[in-house]
Amino acid sequence: MRASWQRVVTVGVCGGVLTCAGLVQPAAAGEDPPRISQAYADPHPGEAIGIDLLNYDWKPGAHLVAESPVFAAPIPMDNQAGNTGGFGFKAPIPASARPGSYPLVVKARGKVVARDTIDVKPMKGPSIEVDGGNPRRPGMTVNVFFDDLFPGERGYSFTAHSTAFTSPVRLAHDKKSWNNTRTFNAFDVPLRYTLHDGTYAVWVTDAGGKRKAEARLEIRSARPGDDDYVGQAKGPAFFGKQGYLYDARAKGFTIAAGRTVYVRWEDAHPDLGEQDRMAATSPAFQTPAKLTFDVPKGHEGDDPVFWGPARIKPGLKPGRYPVTVVSHHGRVTQTGYLTVTGSARDDGGHKLPTAAWAGAACGAFVLSAAAVLVARRRRRAPLS
Repeated sequence: MRASWQRVVTVGVCGGVLTCAGLVQPAAAGEDPPRISQAYADPHPGEAIGIDLLNYDWKPGAHLVAESPVFAAPIPMDNQAGNTGGFGFKAPIPASARPGSYPLVVKARGKVVARDTIDVKPMKGPSIEVDGGNPRRPGMTVNVFFDDLFPGERGYSFTAHSTAFTSPVRLAHDKKSWNNTRTFNAFDVPLRYTLHDGTYAVWVTDAGGKRKAEARLEIRSARPGDDDYVGQAKGPAFFGKQGYLYDARAKGFTIAAGRTVYVRWEDAHPDLGEQDRMAATSPAFQTPAKLTFDVPKGHEGDDPVFWGPARIKPGLKPGRYPVTVVSHHGRVTQTGYLTVTGSARDDGGHKLPTAAWAGAACGAFVLSAAAVLVARRRRRAPLS
C-alpha cells in the first residue's frame, strides 16, 4: 500500500544510442543502450507510476515523451524539473483502465529509443494496514493506513475503530502520497496498556458510519524467554545539570533540597508498550519524574536511554531517599538512593547549602568589621 518499488528493464534499440539531435547512432563498445525504469510498477487503475530513462545523455531539444495506450495523454519528459521525488516523471493510470499489459515507449523527436511494458493489476477494494512492528505489545503505538482506491469513492472523512485502541482515531488524507490520491492515515495510535493477548478487529467507517474495510490486529504480551520480558535495565542514576547525561551516577549523588535532579534509566530491551509511561518516583520528589526516551542517544549505538527531571521538595529534611523505577509491566523494580542536604536562598533566589550560606555570612561579617577598623584609623590619622 505504502511501499514504493522499482523495476528496471533493459531494452536494446537496434544496437544504438540517441544523440542530442534525437538520432540513433551505433553504440560505442561497452556502452549500455537507453532503458526505462518504472517506480510503483504494476499499478492498479487510479494509481500512478514513475517513468525515467536511464543511460541517456539528456540535452535540451530532444523532445522526449512517454507513450502508452493506457495513458490518457502522452507524458512529456523534456523538463527535468518534473522528474521529482526520485520516482521519475509521474504517469497517471486512469481509473477506467482495464487490467492487462500495455506497451510503453519513450520517444525522442518521434523516434522510439526504449521500450517496456506496463502491467495494470485488477481494481482492488478499500483496505486497512496496521503497522507497528511484530510482535505488537499492549501499550505500544501503531500506525493505521487506509487505502480507499475504488471506483466512485469521493469521501474524505474516515475514522478507525478498535477495542484495542484507547479511543476512535480520525484518519487524515495523505496529500503527499505520490502514486495514490486516496490514502488516509493516522500515526502513533496508542494501544490500551491493559490488553490481553488475542486478535482484535480494526475497522474504518465513513462520515455516515458505514464500514468501509476491516483488518485483524494480533496482540501478544512478552513471555519468559523474550528479550523484552525483563530486559537489561540499569539504573536509576542521577545527574545535576541538563545535558550532562553521561555524568549520571548510581551511587553517592548529593543534591540540596529545592533543586532539580535528573534521573537516567537504561535498558537494552525496553518494554515496547511503556516507552511513553516510564517514570521515577521518590518521597523526595514533588512529583514523579517522567522519563522520556532520548532518540539521539538511541541512534549512537548505545542501549536505549530514558531520562527526566524531578524537583526536590523545598525544606525537605536532610537524609538519604529512595528513587524507584518500575518497568516491564511490573516485572522489573529497581531502586537507587540519593542524599538530600539542607538549603537556604541566596540574593539571586537560588538554593545554597546551609554550610555555604553560613560561610558566606561569616565572610561578609569579617569584611564589614575590617572596613570599620580601616575607617576609624583614617579618621585618627593627622592631616598633612
